[in-house]
Amino acid sequence: NFTITNISTLLVYGGIYVVGYVMALFLQGAAGALLVPGSLSIITATFPEGEPRGRALGIWAGATTLVTLAGPLVGGFLVDTISWRAAFLINVPLGAVALWATVSYVPESRDESEAARLDWLGAAVVAVAIGGLVLGAIRGQESQWQDTGAWVALVLGLAAAIAFPFLMKHSDHPLVPLELFQNSNFTITNISTLLVYGGIYVVGYVMALFLQGTVGYTALAAGLAGIPGFLLLGLFSERFGVFAGRYGPRRFMVMGPAVMALGILWLGRFPADSQPWRLVAGDPSSWLPPTSYLTDVLPAMLIYGLGLTMLVAPLTTALMGSVPVERAGLASAINNAVSRVGPQLAGAAIFIAITAVFYAQLAVSVPSLDVDNPEIRSQVAPLNPPADGVAPDVATASSAASTDSFRVAMWISAGLMAAGALVNLRISDSARREQQPGGVVAGANQTPVPSREGEDGS
Repeated sequence: NFTITNISTLLVYGGIYVVGYVMALFLQGAAGALLVPGSLSIITATFPEGEPRGRALGIWAGATTLVTLAGPLVGGFLVDTISWRAAFLINVPLGAVALWATVSYVPESRDESEAARLDWLGAAVVAVAIGGLVLGAIRGQESQWQDTGAWVALVLGLAAAIAFPFLMKHSDHPLVPLELFQNSNFTITNISTLLVYGGIYVVGYVMALFLQGTVGYTALAAGLAGIPGFLLLGLFSERFGVFAGRYGPRRFMVMGPAVMALGILWLGRFPADSQPWRLVAGDPSSWLPPTSYLTDVLPAMLIYGLGLTMLVAPLTTALMGSVPVERAGLASAINNAVSRVGPQLAGAAIFIAITAVFYAQLAVSVPSLDVDNPEIRSQVAPLNPPADGVAPDVATASSAASTDSFRVAMWISAGLMAAGALVNLRISDSARREQQPGGVVAGANQTPVPSREGEDGS
């Protein structure tokens, strides 16, 4: 499905049908959403609990990280040397190889007791809840809370969020079965995911904007700035997966976010006069980063990456061990959805904080400037370079205010990481064997093995 939608995207946009292009991207995202839960459930069903599963989950986390890092680099190379269409076409042979390998070597596994029905109402309510809260918060801040539509969106989102658990409780085929949350590890892992992945989004998104719009990094330099930290995850995630399987995930789920918070706090001291890295691919003289990158960015990214490496595989191990094997796909899908909800909610909250701090600081620095004027706001915006023609004193004050806003965003993100570490203190290394509803023991040896079809080649 993912490969087919890539081809569809290419063909549709080639015909300049913008609506069709958007729909193709929508289908691409929907198809991609099937991959993560499916891959994790296959690993859980295939590898026994303990070090083998921890190692497999660590390899999965590392491999997906390395591919994610390589994607923009390969895509940029294809766009520059061949065509933007090649960035879509590259997925076709990769998808074909993955499809062949899956059909040839991966045994089928499923929950035979699960009805093949989708809770469309539950999905719609979730969409209204998340969309309403995020849209309302962002639009409200943009309009200085003068837009009635923003308040309507917030009310609808809040009402949907409150109604969702009651709907799940009375649904015959709930999108999110509430009984899964009777396992403490499952509940804690998802709360931690909401907090930590919200913080991860803030760091990635806000840092990219700040480095380019305020400090003056080129897009290429900003993209490369964080790679050293993520390389740690790609290279060493397997080891921490093994450690989680051997010693239990709790200590790593506590230390990981705590170490990440330290790296983020390093970014929180970012100096306003830091020298930009103006990296240009065709200019070898710009390839070496300035000293400021080595002191202001690189140490933070390495510390942050070390904490992320300590966290990802153990968190996934705790999640997969908290449910029966036949519900691993559902558990993974719920956690994957939570990891997408956290960034949206955190992003909306951070947008409000950044905007408030930026214009408050700007008003203090330039008292004669009417920061509530929409025209002024269109000329100077947080984390963005001032528009052409802006007075020099306003431009200088805008840069300083953006730096202050960035620091606040980093402090909030570090707080989210610290909260995630505190929540993870409640994780039990033995809770993966807690009794599950229906008498099934999660992760224990007596867990029923799901049906496996095709092992005899039929």
